[in-house]
Amino acid sequence: MKNDYIIELKNVCKYYKLGDTEIKALCDVNLQIKRGDFLAIVGPSGSGKSTMMNLVGALDISSRGDIFLDGQNIEHLPESDLAQIRGKKIGFVFQTFNLIPTLNAIENIALPMIFHGVGKKERMERAEKILKEVSLTHRREHLPKQLSGGERQRIAIGRALANDPEVILADEPTGNLDSKTGMEIIKLFVDLNKKGKTIILVTHNLDLIKYAQKVLKIADGKIIEHRKIKQQKVK
Repeated sequence: MKNDYIIELKNVCKYYKLGDTEIKALCDVNLQIKRGDFLAIVGPSGSGKSTMMNLVGALDISSRGDIFLDGQNIEHLPESDLAQIRGKKIGFVFQTFNLIPTLNAIENIALPMIFHGVGKKERMERAEKILKEVSLTHRREHLPKQLSGGERQRIAIGRALANDPEVILADEPTGNLDSKTGMEIIKLFVDLNKKGKTIILVTHNLDLIKYAQKVLKIADGKIIEHRKIKQQKVK
């Protein structure tokens, strides 16, 4: 039987050394993210938002405490095991897209499947299906430089969906886009959430919070607010 929570942080702290000084990036954080949540994580620069993102996304381990991904404590796993679990459970979307410039749209989407041993025929079939989901079938042969910012972000989202992860972690996904294109990307996340994906949106844009179901505010390395909100429709 599956745990109700896809991600859990228990008494998590994260410290960094800067010379002889120890910087507490996060302090005694407890967080539970349910399957199917749409959570917006917000906070000012230096609040610990990026550290939280790295821990929630299993990109980093804590200095103290426990982090569970799909019920499994990942704190003591070797990086090779962690990478495999992370690759299957979490899809990442970044502000700067991070597409491979020499690969076309469909090849960028198919790329993560290679690392999980998916054969070429199945890779391309799944990538074609995802291209249709993000409404870019007509751009399948285009390189990233031939795509608009919104199209590149859609391909990045498609790549995040490649291994059918339960969680999509989006770090400032609208940061490099105009407001109209940004809303198109947010609508895509809302639609994915309706299909059962857990969405974690890390943003400094407070206007985007209203499209989530829950908001988590961080300041000085601590959670100062975590509450449900009334989700608004994307116009």
